[in-house]
Amino acid sequence: MISTTSYTSEYFVVEGGKPLKGTVRVSGSKNATLPILMASLLTEEDCFLEDVPDLLDVKNAYELLKHLGARLEISGNSVLLNAKEVNSFTAPDSLVRRMRASILCMGPLLARFGRAYVSMPGGCAIGVRAIDQHLKVFEKGGARISVEHGYIKATVEKIRPVEYTFEVITVTGTENALMFLSMCERTSVLRNIALEPEVMDLVEVLKSMGVEIHIDDRTAIIKGSRELKGFHHRVIPDRIEAGTLLVGAFMTGGDVTLQNVRVDHMGSVLEKLKEAGALIDVISRDSIRIRSRGRIFPLEISTAEYPGFPTDMQAQFMAMLCLADGVSKIQENIFENRFQHVAELNRMGAKIEVHGRLAIVNGVKKLTGAEVFSTDLRASASLVLAGLVAEGTTIVRDVYHLDRGYERLEEKLNQLGACVKRERGEEGLT
Repeated sequence: MISTTSYTSEYFVVEGGKPLKGTVRVSGSKNATLPILMASLLTEEDCFLEDVPDLLDVKNAYELLKHLGARLEISGNSVLLNAKEVNSFTAPDSLVRRMRASILCMGPLLARFGRAYVSMPGGCAIGVRAIDQHLKVFEKGGARISVEHGYIKATVEKIRPVEYTFEVITVTGTENALMFLSMCERTSVLRNIALEPEVMDLVEVLKSMGVEIHIDDRTAIIKGSRELKGFHHRVIPDRIEAGTLLVGAFMTGGDVTLQNVRVDHMGSVLEKLKEAGALIDVISRDSIRIRSRGRIFPLEISTAEYPGFPTDMQAQFMAMLCLADGVSKIQENIFENRFQHVAELNRMGAKIEVHGRLAIVNGVKKLTGAEVFSTDLRASASLVLAGLVAEGTTIVRDVYHLDRGYERLEEKLNQLGACVKRERGEEGLT
């Protein structure tokens, strides 16, 4: 059911039929930025972070850090943080509801101050993201944990070394555990960790702060310190934004060069784009060009943890495969409720069937403009991409989802020749 507030929030008006052409710079990674911001809680020293994307989730993280007592000086896409005078150990419900990544403050607060009081994260539009793995690591490290009045209360006197195997691979669980153990002076071992580039970016920051971390396959050996230093770090480029722009360029029959992209982080996405018929030229380690040959071949995609195909690119590829010459299959293995964009794409003329975690995409000759509703961050992106190739005008509602994870996406698309306007009000298609 669509709430009435959907009609008064900002929306995009997308005019289809314009191929993307030109050069654009990829922003810093949201999913790398959030844990690194929380890592500043581990030290009294100044921490400086560059290429921070201007996003709603990042602004919410700033608000949380300020609530805890940290000092922030923001200048453009850079931020100076100092957590010397942290005087609160509570992540309130009002902030956690806006940004589930607020749970990432728990590990650093426990490690440095011995206590944390964090609102229990609620449900998520794309499925259940349990935090039990985070809490098990904290308990292994000697923390006492209880749930009181909807909050997780955790206290620890002295962190014990931990040897733990994650039951499932979890990105935020790995990040929280690494930060928690960064102030344990004895050696800990974590197995079955997440290896996403965003996790590795946090690892580099923790190392620069004085933590010894060695990673072999999916095992991390951590030896921390009670006196951690500040850091000066540039956030890695956002591989999901890069992938979204590459898909948009290819499906519109365009010719686009991306700058500030880590090609070595894009492996599975580039492989699938090539399989679909894209011409890809790696210009340098941080620049890549994509061109279309005028045809999209069908694909079989199965999402997996890194280095597998990212679940965060599933919706965008689905939009692209709506116009493929044949039948594509997409298996979603990470989240159990991540096909909410299917109904909206079908409103635009797509022919997609869902069978549990499998989506069968029957390619069609064209999509047509319609009024569609965003349900989550990546679903929003898929609808905008579909609008770029649809005949006529597409209205994408609830684009605040996009603002959580894409830095001024409409400006970047327009820079490449698209026609995407951000509007506010109740107007719809007539």
